[in-house]
Amino acid sequence: MSDTHDSTPTHPAHPRNWGQLIILGLLWLLARLPWRAALRLGRAGGRLSYHLLPERRRIARRNIQLCFPELSGADREATVRRNFAYLGQGIAEAALAWYGGPAVDRIPCTVTGLEHLKAEQEAGRAVILLSGHFVSIELTGRLVHPHLEMAVIYKPLVKQPLLDRSMREARLRRGHPAVIAKDDIRGIVRTLRRGIPAWYAGDQNYRTKQKVFAPFFGIPTATVTALSRLSQMGKASVVPLFFNARPDGSGYEIRLLPPLQDFPSGDVTEDAARMNAVLEEAVRQHPDQYLWIHRRFKDHPDEVDMYPKVPDHRELRRSKKRRPKAAS
Repeated sequence: MSDTHDSTPTHPAHPRNWGQLIILGLLWLLARLPWRAALRLGRAGGRLSYHLLPERRRIARRNIQLCFPELSGADREATVRRNFAYLGQGIAEAALAWYGGPAVDRIPCTVTGLEHLKAEQEAGRAVILLSGHFVSIELTGRLVHPHLEMAVIYKPLVKQPLLDRSMREARLRRGHPAVIAKDDIRGIVRTLRRGIPAWYAGDQNYRTKQKVFAPFFGIPTATVTALSRLSQMGKASVVPLFFNARPDGSGYEIRLLPPLQDFPSGDVTEDAARMNAVLEEAVRQHPDQYLWIHRRFKDHPDEVDMYPKVPDHRELRRSKKRRPKAAS
């Protein structure tokens, strides 16, 4: 189980966890469906969420406007709508990955570029599998298992302990040798030195001092520098790994690319820019399957508000907690 704050109850019977129990029950029920039916239902739910989640819809619109200014307004909106359908499908994919039976492992999936990973391993080098937050992350993580063994580096769901536990247990049950919190640097390095590739994604705006601003779609973007440090500490090569659902619904594709050369370079900003460039190219291939509902450009070196029409409720809550109490 991931670490949790003392104030966060972890017992399933606690009222604050009932919502998580309901979510897990619905995921289990969804996984009882044939996989094509589950994905259709997920896409329908995603289309509905487009209307029910206006704040996330505005974030996705703004991200796509920033990253694809060459698209017309109609094309950007069509991308947003497709993205929400894929987000809903991603929930169904998570249900299948966590709770689906043997039929899930027979879902069509092609894997290309394994020779890049094998070449690094045969040379005795540890490997970090550089990836990004695409919506099919859970199911492809299960489908890739027969082809390669990899540990998973992830951000614990501190305030959702039941979901966190279920996700960790499902990933371990489905073949991942380790599921490691992103802050457990020693655990990650030990795993790399054991010769187990580690899946890593550094494409979210985490609150950490270990970050620099590097271009992503031409925008100076807060980018964590952990990839450089992990590569250096673990003496590991970095092999990009990306995945996507086939647009015709016939299955999935997983691609491994040649390792990054001369990485790390000794300049964390340059390394961050190289990582972002690799991620950007993958996003451009399937722009409607990326996690656009995340405030990727929240922090800006000039303190520009990149989401002026979207209130940041979490920041408002933090400011209230920091506000000094009035003297009695």
